[in-house]
Amino acid sequence: MSSSAASSSAASAAAGSSAAGSSSEWPLRFQRHRFGAYCFDTWGCQILYNGFPHGRPEPEALSPSAASYGADLRERMKGGHLDIRNFPGPAEVRWRAKDKTELQARIDIAEIFGDQLVRHEVPREDIADGASIGEPEIILEVDDRTINVYSRCFIPLRRPQDPANPHSDYRADLIKVFSRSY
Repeated sequence: MSSSAASSSAASAAAGSSAAGSSSEWPLRFQRHRFGAYCFDTWGCQILYNGFPHGRPEPEALSPSAASYGADLRERMKGGHLDIRNFPGPAEVRWRAKDKTELQARIDIAEIFGDQLVRHEVPREDIADGASIGEPEIILEVDDRTINVYSRCFIPLRRPQDPANPHSDYRADLIKVFSRSY
């Protein structure tokens, strides 16, 4: 885990709750999470997490590059597999890189998030009083020979970020928490 991920951590003890907790609990912790996985510039990319397959398993089709989806791709990546209790076991990843080199990895989500802290960059004093904090998204990305893991959590704010836009009263920053090239 990167030191910037650790320094941008915050969370709440929500024992038994499916959500991360509320803004009154500090640091913000989570007991459950969402998961999503994406493959770019890979052949036959298979990701197994919590017993569910993710990825692009077509063995003879090169998945599109991340760049082909546009600059806001990572903002559009979501954790669509919902309500996963921390932590079911490592993500098992098997793929061929763009040059067709066969690769595999075990990404231990429990190790990355061992402290169960919600990764975010919102100062405590900016979080809305009494706000409920939902489950964070954990997103695994395979891009050619590199695996990245990101986290994002919807954090309600006391005030809109843009005073002219009342719908800007939250943050949901995507934070890289792990990266390894193979």
